[in-house]
Amino acid sequence: MVKNFNKATLAGIIVALGIIYGDIGTSPLYVFKAIVGTNEISELLVIGGISCIIWTLTLQTTVKYVILTLKADNKGEGGIFSLYALVRRHGKWTVIFGMIGGAALLADGIITPPITVTSAVEGLRTLPVFKDLDTMTIVKIVLLIISGLFFMQQFGTMSIGKLFGPIMVIWFGMLAILGIMHIADDLSVLKAFNPYYGVKLLTLYPHGFLLLGAVFLCTTGAEALYSDLGHVGRGNIRVSWIWVKISLILNYLGQGAWLLTQTGQKLNGENPFFLIMPEGFVIFGVLIATIASVIASQALISGSFTLISEAMRLNLWPKLKINYPTEQRGQLYIPGINLMLFVGCSGIVLIFKESSAMEAAYGLSITLCMLMTSCLFAFYLYTRRVKLWWIGLYLAVYLTIEFSFLLANLQKFTHGGYVTVIVGGALFLVMYAWYRSRKIKNRYVEFVRLEDYLPILQELSNDSSIPKYATHLVYMSSADNPKEIEHKIIYSVLNKKPKRADIYWFVHVDVVDEPYMSEYTVQTIIPNEVIRVEFRLGFRVEQRINLMFRMVVEDMVRNKEVNITSRYESLSKNNVVGDFQFIVMEKFLSHDNDLPLHERIIMRIYFMLKKIGLSEERGFGLDSSYVTIEKFPLVVAPVTNLQLKRVADRHRFDD
Repeated sequence: MVKNFNKATLAGIIVALGIIYGDIGTSPLYVFKAIVGTNEISELLVIGGISCIIWTLTLQTTVKYVILTLKADNKGEGGIFSLYALVRRHGKWTVIFGMIGGAALLADGIITPPITVTSAVEGLRTLPVFKDLDTMTIVKIVLLIISGLFFMQQFGTMSIGKLFGPIMVIWFGMLAILGIMHIADDLSVLKAFNPYYGVKLLTLYPHGFLLLGAVFLCTTGAEALYSDLGHVGRGNIRVSWIWVKISLILNYLGQGAWLLTQTGQKLNGENPFFLIMPEGFVIFGVLIATIASVIASQALISGSFTLISEAMRLNLWPKLKINYPTEQRGQLYIPGINLMLFVGCSGIVLIFKESSAMEAAYGLSITLCMLMTSCLFAFYLYTRRVKLWWIGLYLAVYLTIEFSFLLANLQKFTHGGYVTVIVGGALFLVMYAWYRSRKIKNRYVEFVRLEDYLPILQELSNDSSIPKYATHLVYMSSADNPKEIEHKIIYSVLNKKPKRADIYWFVHVDVVDEPYMSEYTVQTIIPNEVIRVEFRLGFRVEQRINLMFRMVVEDMVRNKEVNITSRYESLSKNNVVGDFQFIVMEKFLSHDNDLPLHERIIMRIYFMLKKIGLSEERGFGLDSSYVTIEKFPLVVAPVTNLQLKRVADRHRFDD
């Protein structure tokens, strides 16, 4: 958690500018171009458009996220899964909101880098020398930049991240100055602060309501303010947002004032963001815009890694390999997700080619994420005993706003929005199948009372007629109740092939709602014979059970709670430590199942995902040289309608 969480510092504000405002900060690159589109420039379109932008940034970003949602921090952490973790114990159904929101946010991560980088590179066409730059050349430049960006992820972004803040300070300064330079072109643009003109645009302009789909692009990065709460702190976000919002509005006003001087004309595919730049500055403007778009993309990629790692801990995603390129807390790299995002981003660039085509697909999925955040936050307020009329007012305002955006964005479905919906739907299916399959399995997991088997475990441990399997035998248990154990573990010890050991260890991992908790408890059931260890780990803590278990054992040895010396006579007198062997139970779907069709499909998807994800031992961070894998059939719904009848044998031996 950030020190002085609610306090703002100059260094913290600069870091915040570099980390969280990339997406929303680069929106002036394409918002006005999307609003005007192929329409003829008119006073109502321009002033009404800016009015909608100003009040969207105020209501959606400032009030909803900066003032309200940032209060819902989970021990200093934010984001849709942190919010879900805060409320899940009060309502299991909230998982659906978390899954839809998480999937939509990931889908958004696939289209943000292409649209921001493409919009920036297209600015080259503003220069006379590059006026005839063809689309495929721009596509190649964009693919080159995106490829370099994803390639660099494996090395970490700690050193690059230090440069992000100062560069974004320059970027927002440039936005403000360019806007101020042109506001005087037509001071009537200041009427946009009156919401009347926004309402007038939506109600009187032909198909005006549908322009909300383009207006929404100005606030697509608002979710990042909440997601990165733990990286920079609430105070730094709130103070830095004042400067960011002023810079954005000044730039939109400047673009609008310049457009008012072009009334009656059409843009013809040109971008007003670059048209308001002095001719000699355009090349520098394009360069700074490209760097800012890379920073925006980087923030979204890093956010996707964090999102998936949280989903894995919350059992909403298959376990994947995670690398930690630097020692900095929160810095992680997931090769599988990096490849998925790279393929997705490259595909978007190759499919749509131009930023104007990408605008049609952009925004639809993130609207769903914002709706899910609103629902979860309302339930969070309910769990905090906030008065119901306040919650009702919050829902009435934000569900109205966000459903309006959703309806306007639905027009984008056939123009490319289907791409992000399909991607988001596929990601949701992964989360749902992984979560639901676990529920199906748990219905049929049989637990037994551990105390009923303690005498036979003691006898087995001291039965010298059976060859010793290991000095220390460690089982990973899913039993939340310390007095219970899975029947399959008892079966493994006693029935499969008797496993004699000096000490039996049962290790349980409990993922808690606090993000960075790292605690454990030890229950010595029979001294030096049966011990249970329970780890309580936050949903952002890496489960490195191999190292954690070693620390537990070392601590117990120091406190003289356990003797880990080998009990073989020759080794014992020389104080040689006994061996540790982990047993991991790996499931496969038995043919002896009679599941309903939809559950059968979910279980098929689950086992397909398991092949892609990490094995059980790697998921727990165990050293494979100390692990034995035992496969056992998963019979979740035994076949009950199988009928078999015994008949008399026709070939008797005494005939």
